[in-house]
Amino acid sequence: MSLIDTPRHQGMRKKLVEGLKIKGIRDEKVLEAISRVPRHAFMDSSFVGFAYRDQAFPIAAGQTISQPYTVAFQTQLLDVFPLCKVLEVGTGSGYQAAVLCELKAKVYTIERQRELYVSAQQLLPGLGYQPAFFLGDGYKGLPTYGPFDRILVTAGAPYVPEELLGQLVIGGKMVIPVGKTDSQEMLLITRIGEDEYVTEKHGSFVFVPLLKGTVN
Repeated sequence: MSLIDTPRHQGMRKKLVEGLKIKGIRDEKVLEAISRVPRHAFMDSSFVGFAYRDQAFPIAAGQTISQPYTVAFQTQLLDVFPLCKVLEVGTGSGYQAAVLCELKAKVYTIERQRELYVSAQQLLPGLGYQPAFFLGDGYKGLPTYGPFDRILVTAGAPYVPEELLGQLVIGGKMVIPVGKTDSQEMLLITRIGEDEYVTEKHGSFVFVPLLKGTVN
């Protein structure tokens, strides 16, 4: 991993952002955030050539750093505003959390794999990002710290966890991929009342599965 951000890296990011625009990402704030986060810092330095390709890439603990388009798409759907309270389920590499921090959100991020939790906790502050880190079961969320304005799930869930729905403020939004292991539907769920939710579908994606419990 390299924390040095060179003009070459910045040029590669600019090309990546241009590609995201072509693929339909329209939110300028999201595009600016992607342009500022040094994605190569989240990958082994020997793979820097892959850092700004629009593709997912393997990281530790059998997980992946998400495709930039997927990160941008989910973030655009989430409709983040400054100082909004966001729960991210699945810290992974920490890249998505960094993008949310760039949008000036107050980020709470939970990870079940200790190896990834420790790695992100060490990396992100060094890049200037200060989310609140938690090791735990994403299905349960963080009820002690809720409710949240936004919830973003970065792994494929077989169903929408009730406990997460209950941690949304009224008017709050959750973006979550739901379905079988080979393909999930991207859902945008808005809580409009105490027990009322509106769900929109936004196409098919493939994520690593959202698993229960924690791994030391």
